[in-house]
Amino acid sequence: MPIPFTLIQPDTITSPVVFASPHSGRDYPPDFLVMARVEAQVLRSSEDAFVDVLLQDAPRFGASVLTTDVPRAYVDFNRAADELDPALIDGAPRAGLNPRIASGLGVLARVVANGREIYRGKLPMAEAERRIRRYWTPYHGALARVLQQQVDRFGRVLLCDMHSMPHEALTGHVLRGGVRPDVVLGDRWGSSAGREVVAAVEEILRGAGFVVARNAPFAGAYIAQRYGQPSQGIHALQIEIDRALYLDEARVEPLPGFEDFRVVMRGVIEKLAALDLGQGGASLDLAAE
Repeated sequence: MPIPFTLIQPDTITSPVVFASPHSGRDYPPDFLVMARVEAQVLRSSEDAFVDVLLQDAPRFGASVLTTDVPRAYVDFNRAADELDPALIDGAPRAGLNPRIASGLGVLARVVANGREIYRGKLPMAEAERRIRRYWTPYHGALARVLQQQVDRFGRVLLCDMHSMPHEALTGHVLRGGVRPDVVLGDRWGSSAGREVVAAVEEILRGAGFVVARNAPFAGAYIAQRYGQPSQGIHALQIEIDRALYLDEARVEPLPGFEDFRVVMRGVIEKLAALDLGQGGASLDLAAE
């Protein structure tokens, strides 16, 4: 069975930054593959594939990393535990459905890859509760603890909630000059991270050669919304990377240039980990290297 989470911390934590990858899990339970009406390769299209690999160097720079083996198609950690889809889960309430649930992307996804149905029928509520209890709750418990530890240690924390986006998701999102973004920063339109923090992250990414956009087409979902409390020194920023930069999306395999891309990301992670957020995030400069 996949493990709920893996928390990797350096021997000495020197950075107030936490990196997380909630969607890069690729350990599919055998019973899930049996009940799915689509093949495993289709299920894998929902992964933020290999984002966890891109983050492996973060502990070298004094920062913590939280990942999971649990696939997004099985449990989505970037959804609230009560985002239950009544079209999938027998007995789930129909009132108050948000657009994510209505589109089949609740905490237990109903669809994957261009709206293809994952299951042959409905799941019992007991199965949804089991997955949430076994996986979702431990992951978020670990995330909450490590963020609080950073606040206790540094007085502030930046959660870099790392994701990858399908290249086709950028269709129609052209920036000034006719270029498409490579990276989208989601701060919930300024509510989940301080302005100076977001500007510093954007500067680092632009310095590495990335074209950066904010909040479109992804403004940040449950994790950014739940944990981002800039007034309390907790900044949460969703960072979406175009998969086409490093991944063969059809095969869900790294491109030949993956290692070169990883070197670029290592430099980005090093600079992000070196951010001095200032007391409570009130001021921000790059720490001396």
